[in-house]
Amino acid sequence: MLNENMKAIRKSKGLSQQELAVKLNVVRQTISKWEQGLSVPDSDMLISISEVLETPVSTLLGENVIESKVDDLKVISEKLEVINMQLAQRKTTRKRILQGMLISLCVVIAAIFAVILELESPYLVWDYHDPEIAVLGVAFHSFEWLFVRAAPIIFMSAVAGIFFIRHER
Repeated sequence: MLNENMKAIRKSKGLSQQELAVKLNVVRQTISKWEQGLSVPDSDMLISISEVLETPVSTLLGENVIESKVDDLKVISEKLEVINMQLAQRKTTRKRILQGMLISLCVVIAAIFAVILELESPYLVWDYHDPEIAVLGVAFHSFEWLFVRAAPIIFMSAVAGIFFIRHER
């Protein structure tokens, strides 16, 4: 009954399929398929639809309300609340993991910078007549050269990512 309820609620809100599609960041054909019952939205999209239509998910999923079905709708509503809580917890966990990874990246970059500063480019005084030392010196210099240029960009991107994750609703 999702398709019928979604269509009726959309129309009662005075929205066209195109307007609803724009608000959900999907194409109009997707809305049409949902309303025709040819496909169904995933759980995250179902939550977005309920927010845009300002209607509880339980109302979208529930069949036409009949007095004998009130208890069934309550059970469905309770199950959906549990699912919504689980989805919110999963989203929070993903944010924490991503934030931890970005913080770890910042720490690693800072540590490598500290090591490079402490070593003060020792390869500059090496005897490059020995081919093995020459290759090692060039490799060390190449790493240092690339790291010093790329690390600040990566570091600032990671800091920005941490900031945006913390301030995301």
